[in-house]
Amino acid sequence: MKISFKYLLLTFIAVAFSASSFAQTSKYKCMIQMISYQGEAAYVVVSLINPKGEYEKTISVLGPDKQWYNTLKDWYKFQSKTKEKLSAVTGASVGGGDRAMRTLEIEDSKLNKGYKLRFESAVEEQKYHVTDVEIPLTTEAITERTNGKGYIRFVKLNKVQ
Repeated sequence: MKISFKYLLLTFIAVAFSASSFAQTSKYKCMIQMISYQGEAAYVVVSLINPKGEYEKTISVLGPDKQWYNTLKDWYKFQSKTKEKLSAVTGASVGGGDRAMRTLEIEDSKLNKGYKLRFESAVEEQKYHVTDVEIPLTTEAITERTNGKGYIRFVKLNKVQ
């Protein structure tokens, strides 16, 4: 059985490209503690924000009903343009005084490069908080407790080993 050099070269190139296309990621256990407030459960979106301050990717959505996504106005504009598939990152909304736990997967290449995690929150017929919490993606800041400015009391991330 004779294998051509051209076939071996093409196979090598295909394997090299496929291996480099898989980004190295780390998982973080994320706890979101809400303030006590009256009203419906909050919808919260966690997004990756690039160094230019633009949305790059949706990391998690706490809120199962798509009809209310438009209450998260800035994120919804981004999501409507990109048509990201969200089924793998959605879950239940979170009520006043409650806490939610999520596992977030973050590309290691985004650390210490000017990226942020943005937590937006909205409650039906109440105020929308576009930057309820922002966490710089630095090795120091990512695991510090970060206080919220709206419906979120604080967010705490811990790296999963």
